[in-house]
Amino acid sequence: MQPEITATFDELGLSSETLAAVRANGFTSPSPIQAAFIPIALTGADCIGQAKTGTGKTAAFVLPILERLDFDDDRTQVLVLTPPRELSQQVADEANKLSRNHPVRAVCCVGGRPMGGQVRELEKGAQLIIGTPGRVIDLLGRGYLNFGSIRIVVLDEADRMLDIGFRPAIERILKQCPDDRQTLLLSATLPPPVERLAQRYMHSPQRVDLSPKGNVTHDSIEQFYVPVDADRKFRVLVKLLAQERPKQVLVFTRTKRGAEEVHRKFEGRLPDIAFLHGDLAQPMRDRILKKFREGKLRLLIATDVVGRGIDISGISHIVNYDVPQDVDDYVHRIGRTGRLSSTEGRGKAYTLVTLEDGPMLTEIEKRVNTLLQRYEVHGVEAHRPRAKPKTLADAVPQPKIVHDYEDDWGHP
Repeated sequence: MQPEITATFDELGLSSETLAAVRANGFTSPSPIQAAFIPIALTGADCIGQAKTGTGKTAAFVLPILERLDFDDDRTQVLVLTPPRELSQQVADEANKLSRNHPVRAVCCVGGRPMGGQVRELEKGAQLIIGTPGRVIDLLGRGYLNFGSIRIVVLDEADRMLDIGFRPAIERILKQCPDDRQTLLLSATLPPPVERLAQRYMHSPQRVDLSPKGNVTHDSIEQFYVPVDADRKFRVLVKLLAQERPKQVLVFTRTKRGAEEVHRKFEGRLPDIAFLHGDLAQPMRDRILKKFREGKLRLLIATDVVGRGIDISGISHIVNYDVPQDVDDYVHRIGRTGRLSSTEGRGKAYTLVTLEDGPMLTEIEKRVNTLLQRYEVHGVEAHRPRAKPKTLADAVPQPKIVHDYEDDWGHP
């Protein structure tokens, strides 16, 4: 059952200092997850919040954290765990913005960055730690973190953390925290592994479930599928983008090699593009995301591992170049467009589907509780001709298509 939604932030029980920061950051009214989750979190009770990506879950836990911190105590009181490094940084940035009227010391602890700087910040005292499980475990093992004074633990994007193998690290961390802590868990989906984690480490948690009848809907996103042969995906992608002329587009591939391959085909022919995956050094990942947020990149090709860390309101289109291996990954991918803060109207998501992908398409439609619309790409054959070519030359793809892409979309 969907909880009653409060109309204004003033009715949520927040202090005047916090309300001033909320208004200064341009928030006018709470989103459904914020309106339902914040009053519960303020009481100190454990709480599970389920809502789709892009609905304001970060502020839903950051705001009550700020109300419950003891600013006279320099010890670590709050730990926020997130899966990708980029999401940790986004949470840290959001916390810094919303805590402008509170004397909070927050430190972001993620891998891929020098540990020395993080250690120096921790030694100054940090009331709020935001980080990935791997780096937090490392710092904990080296004695730079002490969780004896922890009052609140937040598990953000819990389903994704378990998907990518962080369960042992999460359990080790939770065992180091006091039993009487408050635990807040937020997730777009609640698969059985997340439910089991909640049962073991949370105390009679209250639930805020904004997923209607267990299904996921994305009213702010138009969803399409494009039938295509595997060897014609790139041609179809090029023409799709030429037809749609997106403001900013995020293309998902299943593998790191796939992301690099799509990028290589565009590189040198189309400006303002980049690829992003987990093997890139963290400073490089940070630079790429910064350029994407600033609108200096129009096309970004990424894998699922880093896709969770991309929370950018300007993304108008998502393209699933490869169908994801899991239906929940589809939910998270398309959630990158049609964001809460977007002013561009409805986002659009396209999935390139081969014959072998048919069963997964059916599972995706069940998951999102809707039939995806078929999208027609003009000017390119999405399927091989049934007759065999008469000569080898007839079978060789023509390379002119990227030039067409530059003319149609690369130079508005």
